[in-house]
Amino acid sequence: MSEKQATVFVVDDDSSVRKGLKRLLKSAGYGVEAFASADEFLAFDSRSDGPACLVLDMQMPGLNGLDLQEKLISRYYTRPIIFITGHGDIPTSVRAMKKGAVEFLTKPFDDRDLLDAVHEALRKDMQTRTVLNERAKIHQRLATLTPREHEILTHVIAGLLNKQIAYVLKISEKTVKVHRGRVMEKTGVESLAELVRFAEKAGIKPAEVSI
Repeated sequence: MSEKQATVFVVDDDSSVRKGLKRLLKSAGYGVEAFASADEFLAFDSRSDGPACLVLDMQMPGLNGLDLQEKLISRYYTRPIIFITGHGDIPTSVRAMKKGAVEFLTKPFDDRDLLDAVHEALRKDMQTRTVLNERAKIHQRLATLTPREHEILTHVIAGLLNKQIAYVLKISEKTVKVHRGRVMEKTGVESLAELVRFAEKAGIKPAEVSI
């Protein structure tokens, strides 16, 4: 995914600032969607397949920047946020950064500083997209396992041999082999080491057994 396929969402109640940011970001090759208020942004469907970030004014009528950040967090919004403000203060910036903001710029800021912050925000977003997509694929594969196959999986990653699993579950070793093969096929792995890594990423814990 190229950064040049990215979208930057701008939220600022000052129309001249919105126009200036839109012109700057478009000149750098980004797609831009601008909003005059937090409520306007919240009403917009900001879901996008490509990388994206949010340039957000801190001081606005109605919901301010921190209020919007809080609402987005409650909605599990993961796009990185860059705050801009004409009234910068350390406590506010620290609070914003602790909640995940990428940068906190005080107006007037240098164009290069904003573009550098956008570049960093989009880099982080692409990393997040990669992790989330991988996690989604893992859970899609997990969903194809039957309850018995899932059970076999937990025993395999616990390090049990087929005959040991058969003994614990009171089934034949041949049945264990069949289920184990299906687990490997459905999860898309080719070795025990890969299966263990797959299970770790999926948050699956090994079965607790003693033989």
